[in-house]
Amino acid sequence: MLLQTRYTVAAALALLVPDASALLRFSCSQLVVERLDPLVNPGVTGSPHLHQIIGGNAFKPSMDPSTVDIPSQATCTTCTFAEDFSNYWGAYTEQTAVMYFQARNGTFKRIQQKGNVGFEASKGGMTIYYTPVISGQGKVTAFKPGFRMIVGNPNNRDKAQVPRQLTYTCLRDPMTRDGETPDFPKKPCKAGIMVNVRFPTCWDGKNLDSPDHSSHVAYPSSGTFESNGPCPATHPVKIPQLFFEVIWDTVPFNNPADWPADGSQPFVWSFGDRSGYGNHGDYVFGWKGDALQKAMDSNCNINCPQLRTQTIQQGNQCNVKDVVNETIDGWLTELPGGMSLDS
Repeated sequence: MLLQTRYTVAAALALLVPDASALLRFSCSQLVVERLDPLVNPGVTGSPHLHQIIGGNAFKPSMDPSTVDIPSQATCTTCTFAEDFSNYWGAYTEQTAVMYFQARNGTFKRIQQKGNVGFEASKGGMTIYYTPVISGQGKVTAFKPGFRMIVGNPNNRDKAQVPRQLTYTCLRDPMTRDGETPDFPKKPCKAGIMVNVRFPTCWDGKNLDSPDHSSHVAYPSSGTFESNGPCPATHPVKIPQLFFEVIWDTVPFNNPADWPADGSQPFVWSFGDRSGYGNHGDYVFGWKGDALQKAMDSNCNINCPQLRTQTIQQGNQCNVKDVVNETIDGWLTELPGGMSLDS
């Protein structure tokens, strides 16, 4: 069974990044689901919309980098690389938004996440990738303490404004890695919906953040990260490609009789987006010491002897207390926080 899993993961990676000679791929289980966003709404208990957060347990309403040293304040992480105390979140610390199903009667039910290929035991969460370079060409500079960034815009409803790096995959089976779209799938997906978020890979080399949390980073000026496209002169420093996948278990909602009578798709983000064009991701760096730089310099490929690891089950035990304390599950008459729904 273990050998079969290794072959399965290897096949999935060959589809994902066929020219990558090195990358980190690991699981980060769910830390908490609540309306907090220390990047966009620092210090606010009860941000406008609901997020799923993964990573280190230093996550809290305010995470000012001048006063909060994430690696020293976190005592555990949900990630299998135990030196990663970053937080990740989004529309998928790291964080993403939360997906809901809207029934014909207008009520909402939260979609659960499930583990990716090779990480089936994880408690929701995401699969995280850090890729240093493609085909072993060149070096990258790992993120620095205090670094943070956002990709995507939850207010966007325009297909033309969606970066090509933000997509959805309608899973025919867990191995599906083709057919990415910028919007929600229009038909039931046999194995769920996978949300893909690829962050910019070029940095201005000076600012750890920017007022909009995105101007200090950029995508290649021509070509793509996968084709070794050059960084623009304004953002000359190559950084790792941070990429995460979130698998939403939409299978319990695949009965067409439960979908809208007009044939439209029934899923909505926790910020009221029916289109899917508002997909976004947030990242707050929190690796301990120079662990990430060592991993990038070593061109680790999946496994990385230079990094300390823990089991998925150990990561599943890490959590933080819900401070907003509101009902987010069951059948709801409105989205958490009273978020209005797109007309």
